[in-house]
Amino acid sequence: MFTKVLIANRGAIACRIIRTLRAMGIGSVAVFSDADAGSLHVSQADESVHIGPAAAALSYLNIDAILEAARRTGAEAIHPGYGFLSENTAFAEACAAAGIAFIGPTPDNLRAFGLKHVARNLAQANGIPLAPGTDLLLDAQAAARAAEAIGFPVILKATAGGGGIGMRICEDAVGVLDGFAQVARLAAGNFSDGGVFLERYVRRARHIEVQIFGDGQGGVIALGERDCSLQRRNQKVVEETPAPHLPEATRAALTDAAVRLAAAVHYRSAGTVEFLYDPDRDDFFFLEVNTRLQVEHGVTEQVTGLDLVEWMIRGAAGDFSPMHAWSGRTQGASIQVRLYAEDPHQDYRPSSGLLTEARFPADVRVDTWVADGAEISAYYDPLLAKLIVTAPDRPAAVTALQRALDRTRLSGIETNLGWLRTVARSEAFVSGQVSTRALAEIAYTPNTVRVLSGGPSTTVQDYPGRLGYWDVGVPPSGPMDALAFRLGNRLLGNDEDAAGLEITALGPTLLFDHAATVCLTGAQLDARLDGEPVAPYAPLAVGAGQTLKLGRATGPGLRAYLLFAGGLDTPPYLGSRASFTLGGFGGHGGRALAAGDVLHLGNPMGIASPPLARSLKPALTREWRIGVLYGPHGAPDFFTPDDMAMVASTEWKVHYNSNRTGVRLVGPKPQWARRDGGEAGLHPSNIHDNAYAIGAVDFTGDMPIILGPDGPSLGGFVCPFVVIQAELWKVGQLAPGDTVVFAVVSDAEAVRAEQAQDALIATLQPPAAAAPPVSRQGALPDVETP
Repeated sequence: MFTKVLIANRGAIACRIIRTLRAMGIGSVAVFSDADAGSLHVSQADESVHIGPAAAALSYLNIDAILEAARRTGAEAIHPGYGFLSENTAFAEACAAAGIAFIGPTPDNLRAFGLKHVARNLAQANGIPLAPGTDLLLDAQAAARAAEAIGFPVILKATAGGGGIGMRICEDAVGVLDGFAQVARLAAGNFSDGGVFLERYVRRARHIEVQIFGDGQGGVIALGERDCSLQRRNQKVVEETPAPHLPEATRAALTDAAVRLAAAVHYRSAGTVEFLYDPDRDDFFFLEVNTRLQVEHGVTEQVTGLDLVEWMIRGAAGDFSPMHAWSGRTQGASIQVRLYAEDPHQDYRPSSGLLTEARFPADVRVDTWVADGAEISAYYDPLLAKLIVTAPDRPAAVTALQRALDRTRLSGIETNLGWLRTVARSEAFVSGQVSTRALAEIAYTPNTVRVLSGGPSTTVQDYPGRLGYWDVGVPPSGPMDALAFRLGNRLLGNDEDAAGLEITALGPTLLFDHAATVCLTGAQLDARLDGEPVAPYAPLAVGAGQTLKLGRATGPGLRAYLLFAGGLDTPPYLGSRASFTLGGFGGHGGRALAAGDVLHLGNPMGIASPPLARSLKPALTREWRIGVLYGPHGAPDFFTPDDMAMVASTEWKVHYNSNRTGVRLVGPKPQWARRDGGEAGLHPSNIHDNAYAIGAVDFTGDMPIILGPDGPSLGGFVCPFVVIQAELWKVGQLAPGDTVVFAVVSDAEAVRAEQAQDALIATLQPPAAAAPPVSRQGALPDVETP
C-alpha cells in the first residue's frame, strides 16, 4: 500500500480524498494555485505544494508541475479526483512513465472511452443499445442529411465534450446547419477536438447511469444505478439512487449492459456508464462512459456503505479484495443536490467573492470545501458543496432533503440554494416523474432585491447593534438615527432588531425581484417608485419588477433609512447584522452596498400600521439643540468654569470631515485648566485611556468630536459632556454646515426623555405627558465637578 498520495485537484473532492487517506493512515499532499492558497484542502493535507497561477491551464492542468510536486514530496501515487486531468490519457501515461501510480482507469481504458464516437463503436460491437445516430460528421451539409434520415429532433454533440458543453438540440435542418459550426468551435476551444456527431433526441428523456468497478482483469461489478435526470443545460444538479419508477427488468438490463461493456475492455477502477432512458417506450440507449470518480458518487456510497475512494486507492496498489468481497446489497434511498455559486435569477451567472456564512445541517452528509470567510474564485467550477441525504425509502429521503435545504445557509454571494428549495418541493421531483427537461419547467421567484446602484454609503444596520464587545474594541455600530430606524420597523410590524438600510446623503437604486412592503424614514430623500414620489414614514407596497430610486437628501438631515417587512436576511456576526465597514464585517460582506449586490428579504413578521402622524415625525432642522449630561471630565480639573460654560453655550458648526466614527465640531478653543496632559501627553486634552460612551463629546486637541457608533471604545481624550440616549438620533442627522448647541440636562430628565421616546415607538401615539423640557441652554449643574 502507498505511504503518500498526491491529490491533483481542489475543492470538495480534494477534501473528500484527504479524509479517506487519513482514515487509511496514508499521507496526503495537496497542490494549489495562487487563487487557492487559503483553501480548505491546503490546510487539511499533510503537505501542500504551490503549482502555479490561478488559471487552471497554468496550474491544475499543468502536468509537469503536478508530477514535479509528486517527485519533490515523495508521493507514490496521484488521485486526480474528477474534472481537470481525471480523464486525460496523456497524464495517466506520464504518471506511469514517472513511476507514479495513477489512481484510476488504465490509459487504454481512458483512450477507449475518451472519445464519444469511439465509445459508441465499442458499445455497438458489444451489443449495447444505441440511439440512432452517426459517426463523426465532416460538415454541416452531411449533418443535415443524416438528421433527415434519423428524424427530428436530433442533438449535435462534440465527441470530446463533457459537462453539457458542445451540445445543441435541433428541431429542423436549419437548426443543424446553424448549429454545426458552433458545436465544432466549442469543442475545439474547450477540448482541443472539433469532432461532431449527432443522435436522435428524446424530449422527455431520463439520464440514468450505472456505477461500475473493475479489477483490470475482466472482472467488473455494478454498484447500482443513479438517476441524474434533473439537469440544467445538460449539467446535473440533483442525483439519486435508486432511480425512481424504473421497471426492475429495465434496471437489470441497464446493469447487465454496463458490466458487459466495461468487462470488454478489462476496465480498472471506478467508472460510470451513462444511458438515456425513454420512459414512454421503456427503452434505453448508451450515451458514454465517464472514466473517473463521479461528482455524485456519494449517493452510491450511502446506500452501499462503501468508500469508493478507498477502493480506487487500493485498486491502484493492486488490491481488489474489497470489490471481490462485496455482497451486492444496497439499502435505502439517497439524494444529492449540488450547491453552486451562481445566480438562478440572472441566467445562472456564476458568483464570486466572500462567502460570509456557510451553515450546513449536522445530520446529513456534506461534501464541501467552504466555510465562513471562504473566498470564491471566478477561475474554477462554481460548485460549493454537495448535500446528501439518506433514508429508508424515497419519500423519506425527499422530506429529509427539503428539511436539510431549509436548514442550510449560504450568504455573501449568490447561490442556487433558494432555487434548490423550490426544486425539492416541485411536483416533478416529489413524484419522481423526472426528466432532463423538468427543471426548465419549474417557476422560481427569488425573495430578493437587486442593487442597481449603491449610493456613496448605504449599509445594512440593525438595532441596537453589536452589544457586549466594546470592551474588546468592537463597536456596536447600528443606525446613527435609531429613532427613525425603530419607527420604520414599528410601522412595518417588524421585530425591533430587523435589519434595514442606512443611507447617507444619496441613496441606492433598487430593483425588486419579489413583492415587498417597505418604509422610508429619516432625512427626506428624492425617492421615487417607478417615477412616482414616495412618502416618508408610510408603509409602501412594492411589486415584483418595480424600481425604487432613492436620490439625494432634499432638506435638513443627512441619513435616511429603508426598512423592509420581514427585515433583510443577512447573517449575524457577533450577534448583530450591523455593518462595521472599518472592520470589514457584518451587514452585506462587511461593506457598503455596490451595484450588482443582491439583498435577501426575510418573511414578514406582522401587520403594517397606517402612516405615522405628521406631528409624531421627528423634526429635522439645520440648527440643532441636543441634550447632554455633564462629565465625566469637567471643571476645575480639566476645563475652567468658563470653558464649560463656553462649550455649553457655543453654537458649534458641523465639520465636513464627519462620519459614523464621529462628528467633528468647529468653534472656539478652550482655555484649559492645566498646561498639559501630564504623563498622558503634551496637550491638556490628553488623558490616560478611559472608556467612551456613544455620544461622548470628546476633545481631540482643541476640537470637540461627538463619538459615533463606529468609534473607539476608549481613548486618551477628555469628555466634558455625553449626549443623552433620547437625543442620540440627532447626531445621526447632523450634516456639514449644520449648527449645534448643547443643552445640559439632569439624569432624571434624561431617563424621562428616553422613556417617552420608547413609549412613542411602542404605541405610535403621543406620550400621555409631554417629554420634559431640557434645561436652559448653557446652564450647568450647581457643583463644579461631576
